[in-house]
Amino acid sequence: MLDYGLSEEQRAIRDLARSIADNEIRPVAAEYDRTAEFPWPVVRTLAAADLFGVFVDDQYGGIAGGSRTLNMVLVTEELSRACGGIALAFAGTALGALPIILSGSADLKDRFLGDIAAGRRLAAFALTEPQAGSDAGGIRTSATRDGDHYVLNGTKLWITGGGEAEIYSCIVMTNPAKGPRGASAIVVEKGTPGFTFGKKEDKMGIRASATRELIFENCRVPAENLIGKEGTGFITAMRTFDASRPGVAAQALGIAQGALDLAVDYAIGRRQFGAPVSSFQGLRFLLADMATKVEAARALIYATARHIDSGPKERPTMYSAMAKCFASDIAMEVTTDAVQVFGGYGYMRDYPIEKYMRDAKITQIYEGTNQIQREEIGKVLIGEHVAGHGRPGHA
Repeated sequence: MLDYGLSEEQRAIRDLARSIADNEIRPVAAEYDRTAEFPWPVVRTLAAADLFGVFVDDQYGGIAGGSRTLNMVLVTEELSRACGGIALAFAGTALGALPIILSGSADLKDRFLGDIAAGRRLAAFALTEPQAGSDAGGIRTSATRDGDHYVLNGTKLWITGGGEAEIYSCIVMTNPAKGPRGASAIVVEKGTPGFTFGKKEDKMGIRASATRELIFENCRVPAENLIGKEGTGFITAMRTFDASRPGVAAQALGIAQGALDLAVDYAIGRRQFGAPVSSFQGLRFLLADMATKVEAARALIYATARHIDSGPKERPTMYSAMAKCFASDIAMEVTTDAVQVFGGYGYMRDYPIEKYMRDAKITQIYEGTNQIQREEIGKVLIGEHVAGHGRPGHA
């Protein structure tokens, strides 16, 4: 791997995550994929290693140290090399915590981030609805103020960590007449009366991650759980995606790297025509292209994470979208090619490689489909030209 100038602490975080991935996750990945159970034993291991604290500021019990995004990327990548689904217990919690980190009051941070950093409580982010996915302005879940509470009604769909997480950062409508400007963000805790869960979804990939519907029926939530101010929920959601999409990119990167590792090992060990298949030029060229794409994705993701952590004056939307879009497309390409390297064996569940291909697909879909990412990139590029800011994307 290239030297990306990681600090000593970042290398230690990466190496710790890699050790847990190799020793705790890899041996059980196939079983969790088969049963679709949530990996609570692994969660406890991650918590004991303080890895949930890498994206939380020190004052709230974490160890972010000004590198929240890059730390999250490093851990997500390493865990995903072993299992993209199990890795979501970590990455999904980071996503759920981000609205509180980015827009929450000091009181909200004091109340929730300590438990998240310690791994005592997992978090989730709830935006998607039956009529609102990439179109975040289509939210219908309502939150009506009633004294010191908000009363929530509606449903959220396909929520990562649904039913397992205890802290939910939800985007709801407090003033539907204003459209997106009437959206607000609020924390809802598991166990709140009127808050229940739908069935656990039976998914193609990332099966170790729980995905459920959230159901709100006259659910009363304390007004003090509001994240930011009323009407700023859409802004909070967009800021969250700016910071979280490198995490999806890192998941895709880890899946791609894990598949590449398996493909190289298999090519060295598999013999055909009296020689290892790695001796055939056609296959070496295929592996070379896979490795080049993976490293290019890593460079873009790490650079984007560092850019976000530097606190840029302008939103890092374009770069986050680029990282997510490019890395997830690469993950799909590399895992598909890895199955090809394995040949007929790659199509069989007796071998781990087909799981990587199944896990890769979702990274092109959630937190904004890659078509939406390209739309975001294009809008920024055109906007910069119209505004006369010079060469597109130049910083």
